[in-house]
Amino acid sequence: MRGPGRWWRGQSKPEKVETYTRWSFYSFALIEFVTVGLTATIPLGAWLGAALLLPAGVHAALCCVTVSRALDWTRGRRPQPVGLLWSLAAVSAVVGVTVIGIAERGPDRERVDAAAGSAFGVVVIIGVGIIALGIRERKRVFAVVGAFTAGSWIVAFTRGAPAGESIFASVIVLFCGGIMAFTAIVSVWLLNIVYELDEARETRTRLAVAEERLRFGRDLHDVMGRNLAVIALKSELAVQLAQRDRPEAVAQMVEVQRLAQESQREVREVVRGYREADLASELAGAQGVLAAAGIDCTVGGATAAGLPVAVQSALGWVVREAATNVLRHGDARRCAVRLRVLEGRVVLSVENDGVTEAGGGSSGSTGSSGSTGSTGSTGSTGSTGSTGSTGSTGSTGSGLAGLRERLAEIDGTLEAGPAGRGLFRLTAEIPLPSKPAGSESVAVVRTVSEVTP
Repeated sequence: MRGPGRWWRGQSKPEKVETYTRWSFYSFALIEFVTVGLTATIPLGAWLGAALLLPAGVHAALCCVTVSRALDWTRGRRPQPVGLLWSLAAVSAVVGVTVIGIAERGPDRERVDAAAGSAFGVVVIIGVGIIALGIRERKRVFAVVGAFTAGSWIVAFTRGAPAGESIFASVIVLFCGGIMAFTAIVSVWLLNIVYELDEARETRTRLAVAEERLRFGRDLHDVMGRNLAVIALKSELAVQLAQRDRPEAVAQMVEVQRLAQESQREVREVVRGYREADLASELAGAQGVLAAAGIDCTVGGATAAGLPVAVQSALGWVVREAATNVLRHGDARRCAVRLRVLEGRVVLSVENDGVTEAGGGSSGSTGSSGSTGSTGSTGSTGSTGSTGSTGSTGSTGSGLAGLRERLAEIDGTLEAGPAGRGLFRLTAEIPLPSKPAGSESVAVVRTVSEVTP
């Protein structure tokens, strides 16, 4: 059974903001019910107080339903609840008048007037604020606030209140109702911005993937385009010469063979450059990318200088893929990469929080789909990955499998698994060909709970 803590950690940042916004306005309805009960029930007595709480409870319940439907409409999940907004406006007016009517039957005229005014103001002001959630045009929001302000003045005036008190009551509704409406508009605006920023982050990640694919495609085109064209022409010429029993056909085919071997060599060089990753550059690139995404990222301690090129390349891949996936998965806020150069081996451990219950309560890893690459100031390249994940059953996705294969080429190992509540740890260990100079060093950087090849 999932507790509230796990449920909260399992939500994304935009979902957390939406949940906070919803319950903030739900609390306004609860405040209305409690306020009416405290200010009206005691001075009015048990029977009249209960009669007053009933319409106030109906109004509070309708406010909660309106909040839910209005925010769903804001996120495009439902049509605009026009009928519900009109219903809330009508119920707010009716409940406000009912509060006044019930309060006038109270035993103590002075205390009753104060209770009635408080209850009436709370009902109307909260009703205005919640109605504003479901209205997008500012002019209509102003119209709602103005209508309830005018209605408050009319109710106060018709009850025989002095002109000064009537104006004062309408000013209170105008001011407080305007603040509530402004709060509703700003809350919806901030909620939409949070979702748009999250979508922009996803878009940026997809664009980085697409850019890397284009770059790799251009490199292959430059390498293979001319050679394949020449091979096609020489092969056609060799066929024509062979049909005429000309000895030059052999020379042409030898040239075709040479061009094919040269093309193969050049493609290998392109792929080799594509696969190599510098550890120091990848750490700096991860810091830049994650910081740009609003994730706290620090890099410190000793540099990776002095490590063999193969070791740096393999560990650079671990950092590269992790930094790429933090932009696409999870909700990490804190993460550390610890690089230790020990006697005879180098150990890189990556630990992060923000692991969701569904996405990796036991592992926290979900491979990304498609080509990924770490971008930023380092200009490092990515790779083509496939969807993979690690689960509690121990199954390993293609992301971790690809890294294990890469590390296995230099006798390295990779371990990944949960490291506590909402934490995930990835540890890569590679033996060194000889004892490196220097002692243990520590570096800290922000990264993710999952990796892909």
